[in-house]
Amino acid sequence: MNESAPQTLPPIAILGAGSMGGAIVQGLVASGLAAGGVTATNRTTAKAAELAGLAGVTSVALEQAPTGNTDAAASADIVLVGVKPVMVPDLLREIAPALRPGTIVVSLAAGVTIATFESILGAGIPVLRSMPNTPAVVGKAVTGLAAGTHAGPEEAAVVRRLFETVGAVIEVAEDQIDALSTISGSGPAYVFLLIEDLTKAAVAKGFSLADARLMAEQTFIGAAALLDATGEDPAELRRRVTSPKGTTERAIAVLQEARLDDVFAEATDAALARARELAAG
Repeated sequence: MNESAPQTLPPIAILGAGSMGGAIVQGLVASGLAAGGVTATNRTTAKAAELAGLAGVTSVALEQAPTGNTDAAASADIVLVGVKPVMVPDLLREIAPALRPGTIVVSLAAGVTIATFESILGAGIPVLRSMPNTPAVVGKAVTGLAAGTHAGPEEAAVVRRLFETVGAVIEVAEDQIDALSTISGSGPAYVFLLIEDLTKAAVAKGFSLADARLMAEQTFIGAAALLDATGEDPAELRRRVTSPKGTTERAIAVLQEARLDDVFAEATDAALARARELAAG
């Protein structure tokens, strides 16, 4: 057997397969690794219908099957909890009696601690907390993954494999999850804001909105693709664009004088402070 070949995944249940859970379902299907099948639950028939046609996916509408969550949890080896954070404790109490010992439970819920999960589920259930970001929808996520007290290297490895179907994975201690969320979780919004502002600058220079958007958006997409393709350090790629005494050098000097590094530090600090406020209730 080729040891480098990706291993298949056991049966998976995704309870509350909204936008993020749905993206993970899509990634699992596309990867071909979900050999054990995937069961996804949603409250409404309309939501369930969005995932119903996918190969290997059983899509359950709770309005038609009230015991759908417990049924899905009982037959899965990995259970992803994707409901809204406020709904998590009730869901955990509902599924706890149905879980087999050793079933891995993974939180997708922002702000809900591993301790909350473990206190309801008990010592026989390994728990991991995840923080994926929205590019999961196009298979380009960054997912932070923190293991609970009963989750060992084997459980972490299988959950890492699951999230690698939608992008890159970083394993962190739980006390770093909120900090990670200020970089990768909120990060897409920072990029979109930069694109918005560069578009405004182009419009102010006389370009039509359509041309301004094309220039700004494709420049970001192209720069990211170049970074990805070359594997070079961003600072090195920046230097290659920045000819000595040229126009780019003058523009970069303005951005550096504005202390963009300090602005990002302050912005991510503000996000972290808010995450801590939310966690404190």
